[in-house]
Amino acid sequence: MSATKKQRTEEYILHYWPGIPGRGEYVRLALEYAGIPYTERSSDLMGTLSSTAKVGTPPHFAPPALQLPSGRVLSQTANILNHIAPRCGLAGELGNKLNTHGVEAREAFRALSDEELERAEEERSVVNQLTMTALDLQDETHNVHHPIATSLYYEDQKAEAARSAKVFRETRIPRFLEYFESVLATNPATKDAKGAHDRTYLVGSRTTTADLMLFHVIDGLLFQFPRRLKKLKESGKYDHVFKLHERVQGEKGIKEYIASGKRQKFSMGIFRHYEELDGDE
Repeated sequence: MSATKKQRTEEYILHYWPGIPGRGEYVRLALEYAGIPYTERSSDLMGTLSSTAKVGTPPHFAPPALQLPSGRVLSQTANILNHIAPRCGLAGELGNKLNTHGVEAREAFRALSDEELERAEEERSVVNQLTMTALDLQDETHNVHHPIATSLYYEDQKAEAARSAKVFRETRIPRFLEYFESVLATNPATKDAKGAHDRTYLVGSRTTTADLMLFHVIDGLLFQFPRRLKKLKESGKYDHVFKLHERVQGEKGIKEYIASGKRQKFSMGIFRHYEELDGDE
């Protein structure tokens, strides 16, 4: 960090590009779910994040970056989510015990036995593992319309994008959906669950950052490939995945966030709809 000690506050500040949901949306979803206030800054974004005088050390390669109440700034989407998950109640039933924000939380943390601490750390890591797998799906989705280089316009790589999209629609989307369907179907915490929300939690029986990540990625796929996703949903092979998507939309915090109009719409960010790249297969 900078030699000058930053004043501690209760505020989180999200540094991200304006006008698009992007990778910053995953951080927004976590904070909105938990009802934790935050503000956003986008002016002189790269100038700020690359300046050790402004954000401390190390400097940051790219947004999103989150300034914590301590003044420390963290970047990398999965890293940010893993850090704030216990405080947001999104690290799993055991993982949430790693929350050290507040006097009561710190006392509860110090009271954990070695075995409890080990199990909590393991569950938090499992949540992060699944979060990162969903992030892999997001990255592959983006690469469909920019298969050669992100520095080139889509129009400069349309032929390659068409080839990429065909393979992605036919093999990669089903492969990822199959994987997450298997995670949901084999979750021991929900094996006896009944009703509309049975088998719709990736870890344990409560919402985690992995659920929020998968929810948003499915949302993006529905925008980018509506015809393909409609066909996959109708197949009935991935019912638990699509039920998770429906459940998260109605979660406390998320439901209000969507209804507020604050959630930015997909446009020309990570998830982009080009009719010529979609297909029923």
